[in-house]
Amino acid sequence: MINTSALREKPTLTGRSVRLVPLAPEHTDAYFTASLDGEVRRLTGTHRDITYAQAKEWCETRVDRTDRLDLAITAPEDGRYLGELSIYAVSPENESAGYRIALSAIEFTGQGLGREATQLVLEYAFERIGLHRVWLYVYAFNMRAIAAYRSCGFSVEGRLRDSLLWEGRRHDALLMAVLRNGFRRT
Repeated sequence: MINTSALREKPTLTGRSVRLVPLAPEHTDAYFTASLDGEVRRLTGTHRDITYAQAKEWCETRVDRTDRLDLAITAPEDGRYLGELSIYAVSPENESAGYRIALSAIEFTGQGLGREATQLVLEYAFERIGLHRVWLYVYAFNMRAIAAYRSCGFSVEGRLRDSLLWEGRRHDALLMAVLRNGFRRT
């Protein structure tokens, strides 16, 4: 059985290039701005626009959620917001959960920030929460993300054909997962 109190704790996890902190009201402006970025929206398949009020409510209510973990990705030296990630859809009976991550701007890609954030949160998910399996969906055109996930031990388990319609083109999504014994730390 998993340690559900580890979902309530809302940890701060620090690496070399990123610091993961509980997503909170002070992240609202940056979270909302990231939701407007066209390339971030494409990579995450986000069609729906959110209002500032919705972004504010989201950031304000994350700390109260005891069934999931929502963390802001920040720069350790100055606290600058780099993105956010979540462990969600936690199934205590199956010791599994979903994972998603979004960097807030394309300028932050290609630097290993997403990989490091993923490694930090997976270590917490496997060692503190006690999960056995963490899964995610990624669009097949997002090769950079796929490579980062593979480097953390994720492997492709399936393909959802034509699951995203973006600007008149259909794209597949990949289901990827990592098991506790397949997790790779660098």
